[in-house]
Amino acid sequence: MIERILKVSILESLSYFPAVCILGPRQSGKTTLAKHIIESYESSIYLDLELDSDLEKISDPEFYLKRHSNKLVCLDEIQRLPEIFPLIRALIDQNRTAARFLFLGSASQDLLKQSTESLAGRISYHELTPFTNLEIIKDYPQENHWNNGGFPDSFFAPTQKISTEWRENFIRTFLERDLAVLDINLSTPMMKRFWVMIAHNHSGMINKNAISNSLGVSSPTVQRWQDILEKTFMIRVLRPYFKNTKKRLVKSPKIYIRDSGVLHQLLRLQDMEEVLSHSIAGASWEGYAIENLLSSMPDWEPSFYRTSNGAEIDLILEKGVRKIAVEFKISSSPKIEKGTYIAMDDLNIDLIHVITPNGSGEQISRHVRIDSIFTFLNKYKDQ
Repeated sequence: MIERILKVSILESLSYFPAVCILGPRQSGKTTLAKHIIESYESSIYLDLELDSDLEKISDPEFYLKRHSNKLVCLDEIQRLPEIFPLIRALIDQNRTAARFLFLGSASQDLLKQSTESLAGRISYHELTPFTNLEIIKDYPQENHWNNGGFPDSFFAPTQKISTEWRENFIRTFLERDLAVLDINLSTPMMKRFWVMIAHNHSGMINKNAISNSLGVSSPTVQRWQDILEKTFMIRVLRPYFKNTKKRLVKSPKIYIRDSGVLHQLLRLQDMEEVLSHSIAGASWEGYAIENLLSSMPDWEPSFYRTSNGAEIDLILEKGVRKIAVEFKISSSPKIEKGTYIAMDDLNIDLIHVITPNGSGEQISRHVRIDSIFTFLNKYKDQ
């Protein structure tokens, strides 16, 4: 059992809010975490809405929920029963006490519009990602996490072959089953081809016109597919920096496959040896590190900086008036390009953090510090 960092925040929310919702991709550990949380409550009920027997229990939801109004009710896979949210709101308004409902969902808040509209001011949302670097680094090799990703069943697979097989089945199930549950009807082969295209362009900018021509679909269709993958936690879209600068900035976002194991599976890379010998290696490390930073620093606003004349910083993190600049290098002896220093001048930033697989946290010059994911997060995640 890996202790999930998010548990503390969820318990804090349950101490105040009538409803709390844990969102995240399927198989990321939401159910395991929720069961550990409700064990600490004297009276609680867990219902899995994918089970017909549990759905039957709640066939008359008002009657059932009123019978258990003194308990913490956990509803798993809530996206299967979105019509229940107006009733939940009414029940909360009749008796507004903390920790009445805990929801688990495999879709973003945007895809659960009923909850956003019905429970505004009554619910707290938390996103649970697959295992993060901070959660595994003290007991498990970072390289295994980077290669196989953070989904528990992939990460803990007894062999590389089983991990690979699990991820292939995960991709297939997501396309053939999970999207249908969300009423998203797509051509499975076309969506798979689109997902693979993103994988090949991981950490780059997507040319929607080129993709639409290649797949024989419209640019709005490509945008819709991108939105679906983003809102189901499969990809991360990093927007460009745009504040307070007169420079000519790149306006297109960068796109990453969020789980490094899924990325490697989409590219048919079997192990770390194949990853490191592939042209995707540097981009894979960048995406892996960015995902772990942003998952552990949700209160910071992320962007990247790139101008038309070549000034570039991989990641800008902002919180209030604070601004942190980060570059990602797979080399143990990283070289800082001239364009990075130009970007630092543009943004009035004095220090660049360069995150490498084995960085020590040492500041090697006035303007450069070499970090690992762990040393960087150890410095900033609670600030």
